[in-house]
Amino acid sequence: MKTKRLQEIEDYVVRHETVTLDELCKHFDVSKNTIRRDINTILKKGTIKKVYGGVTIADPGLIPFSDRDTSNQNEKIAISRCAAQFIEENDIVFIDSGTTTRHIVEFIPSTRNATIVTNNLDVINSASQLPNLRIIVVGNVYKRDTNSFIGLDGWDVLEKFNIDKAFMATTGLSISRGLTNTDILEYSIKKEIVKKSHVLYVLADHSKFDKYTLLTYAELDRVDALITGAPLKNEYAIYCKEHDINVYQALAEEEAEDK
Repeated sequence: MKTKRLQEIEDYVVRHETVTLDELCKHFDVSKNTIRRDINTILKKGTIKKVYGGVTIADPGLIPFSDRDTSNQNEKIAISRCAAQFIEENDIVFIDSGTTTRHIVEFIPSTRNATIVTNNLDVINSASQLPNLRIIVVGNVYKRDTNSFIGLDGWDVLEKFNIDKAFMATTGLSISRGLTNTDILEYSIKKEIVKKSHVLYVLADHSKFDKYTLLTYAELDRVDALITGAPLKNEYAIYCKEHDINVYQALAEEEAEDK
């Protein structure tokens, strides 16, 4: 019974990314002392770590792609809808891998022509159905756990492109560590795109803030615009204002209708 509960607690934390001890006690109907003992046991596996008042995943990259796709889904779709409005006629745009960026092309008007440079398989599949979008695929190796293509034969491939706007995802976002991810090959593509893009948009749902992973592919002050689904914490709002980062709060469709 205890072994099963330990696995269920670990799975719960991975799905929700950050949870309080009180939330775990309520969900699993056990005392705080029991939860503390269970957490101390799970900590030895290295999949989670303690934070003030609760626990969080040690590395967001450990979350399976299918689980990341369903978490905060309405917020991510709203962010994609908001991002699509910034794609103008004949723009050349890069759309990053990730679950927050995958829906962008669905909201590009059918009358608007654009070139989409991407390594995101979901974006490729969606764009292939839209005759107004030209597709350029980046990467020559398929990475199943992120549904994306990684690896390049040479960096001269990206050096040929003039990217008007890049719409980037991030595994974690913080003022001190910037925009981060976990995979060295994805990191290399992201870093090169950041250099090549004229305007850099970052798409991040509320769960990405105050987190970082292994590799920083861009400092936060490189960002031109931040699209998220919740009001920013005060420290982020101040930072964005001081560094001329435009902030857009995306509303879910039902929220937008109520406005």
